[in-house]
Amino acid sequence: MPTGVTAVIVPPATVNGPLPVGELAGPYLAADIAARAARARGERVVTTAGVDVHQNSVLTRAEHEGVDVEKLAAAYRDEIVDTLDAARIRYDVFLDPLSEAYRRGVTTLAADLTEAGRFPMRKVMLPACSDCDRTFHHSYVVGTCVCCGSEAVGGRCRGCGGYTSAANLIDARCNRCGGQPRPFQAKVPVLSMEDYRQELIEIWLRAALPDRARRLITYYLERRLPDVPIAYPTNCGLPGTGPHEGLRLDVYAELGLSTLYGVAQSIRPGAIGLEETAQAWSDVGSLWQFNGIDHGFYATLFWPAIHLACGVPPEAFGGAHLTESSPHAIAAVDFLHGKDVDLARLYLAWNHPDRHPADFTRSTYRQFETYARPLLNGTSQPAALPEADLQRAAAALHPQAFDPPLATRAILTTNTPEAKTLLPILTGRESLAG
Repeated sequence: MPTGVTAVIVPPATVNGPLPVGELAGPYLAADIAARAARARGERVVTTAGVDVHQNSVLTRAEHEGVDVEKLAAAYRDEIVDTLDAARIRYDVFLDPLSEAYRRGVTTLAADLTEAGRFPMRKVMLPACSDCDRTFHHSYVVGTCVCCGSEAVGGRCRGCGGYTSAANLIDARCNRCGGQPRPFQAKVPVLSMEDYRQELIEIWLRAALPDRARRLITYYLERRLPDVPIAYPTNCGLPGTGPHEGLRLDVYAELGLSTLYGVAQSIRPGAIGLEETAQAWSDVGSLWQFNGIDHGFYATLFWPAIHLACGVPPEAFGGAHLTESSPHAIAAVDFLHGKDVDLARLYLAWNHPDRHPADFTRSTYRQFETYARPLLNGTSQPAALPEADLQRAAAALHPQAFDPPLATRAILTTNTPEAKTLLPILTGRESLAG
């Protein structure tokens, strides 16, 4: 059992639409199961959830639909919160960028890191659209990923999970009007990831990571690790303070800083700034991140580098679980509607998109329900399987060997009282009685 707090982190859900069922089954349900299992083992656990309102894709959608961006963000925020609640996803900290405490906590931490020399201010050349004058970052720029050849916007490639920017996309152009890049000079804070190469290698050698993540890491290790701007002169993002006045924080820098802030608040309420945040994180014994594979660069390289810049030691990193994207975009709220949540969670765990994309359809759910309901209700009594299956189920709930499909299969088909004690971890019910 790890000493200290076990921190379990998921990416805040972007408020540009409903939460897809594939994302619910991926990082959100997986993190909830892992946290429940850790608590059942007697670990002290801190979990985070939240929403992401500062992707410029949110502003783009609002502009296209002719609605106020704050109203759009608030509506989807409430729907996402309701969806997590309906799926029995529990969390200790909700990271809400619309709250003043969040804004102060994240911007203060960013400013302190610049003052401490970890995010130094540098004059750099940045591209803007030659026609509409938008700074090229995230959804404002599109091109071809230099790593895998997929079409990608700035920030991340959904094909390989790599880091993309106007500087490394092939044929970069404006994603709003098609304009070509025009360089301009700006002074912005920068994280030089190369400064943390050795500590990152130490993390990667000890951490539990999927093969795709290690391939991505290998790609970057063969090159100089990138310098990543922490803030931009742009019209979208969390407004910076202090040395970042007049800039807006890069959304992925914000996400990394927000989890540092959120976990610190749970451990030591009121902690703010670099020193107090680092002190709170000294209580963390193990950190686990649950993300989609399209966040591969951030989960395995960028966010660990931000944590290192804040003084979190390499040995605190347990690992990252990266799930594949689902080819279907069924809204989670629609999928959950009218369903037995016990069975819905078991189905999503059974079909967890960990090692390959999952096929979330109503027909496969009905087939699973026909199979699982008699086993869950005790009306079908399969022969007891070997004790080894129960051991497999328990082992599959540890983050080092996390495998919700294996745990679900083993528990459903192991007819013992001991197996039933593990069911609440998967279903999210405190008790299966009644």
